[in-house]
Amino acid sequence: MRQGAMQDYYIFSPWIRIYHWVMVACILVLFFTGLYIGNPFFIGTQGLEPTFGVNNWLSMENIRFIHFVAAYTLVASLILRIYGFIVNRGDRLLPRPWSKLYWTGMIDTQMHYMFLRSKHRPYLRNSLARSGYLAVYFMILIEIITGFAMYYMVEPNRFLAKIFGPLNNWLINEYVVHLIHHFVAWFIMLFAIVHVYMAVRADLIEKSGEVSAMISGVKYMGEEPADIEDICDARLKQNR
Repeated sequence: MRQGAMQDYYIFSPWIRIYHWVMVACILVLFFTGLYIGNPFFIGTQGLEPTFGVNNWLSMENIRFIHFVAAYTLVASLILRIYGFIVNRGDRLLPRPWSKLYWTGMIDTQMHYMFLRSKHRPYLRNSLARSGYLAVYFMILIEIITGFAMYYMVEPNRFLAKIFGPLNNWLINEYVVHLIHHFVAWFIMLFAIVHVYMAVRADLIEKSGEVSAMISGVKYMGEEPADIEDICDARLKQNR
């Protein structure tokens, strides 16, 4: 990944990296099991109804169980994200709309992605990416809230009733909550597709280790990033 005098920057802690891959697995499981719960498109080879059938691994009971396990796992993994945010400055690369660099970086990056500029300034995480990641965190929060609101309807619980019960009434009824949950899930998947494309594109064009950074925690740059102050105390200073 290194070429010439490229400098390495340690950005992402193990906590956010673990959270990232747990989140990827959980979102994929939640999305496809959620599609099945909303519309059981495959009954199975035994001719059993999707709602019944203890021996049918595609029974609605089993799919719902997998969906709920993935949901609880995703919620629990947020602890890793929060802990990383506390202990590592590189895990705090979120948008700062009050700064000039955020807006100049947004224009700079968009011009490059629209092929109006051959390259953009080097960033540890550009303004467009920062905004996108914050948006996906917000969408995940919506999914958690609406998901528990619907879960409370099928698994009554006093604790869930106090926190999520009123939501079904605030949003007219459970069906509206279901629609919000469904459409936000599609927005998250669309974001994931664009995210994968942009990460691979950055790796191929900028050769910054964008993809491998979520495994090693390190990105590589030939010039000092414009937002280096965000992690200046975490910069790796190694002689290669």
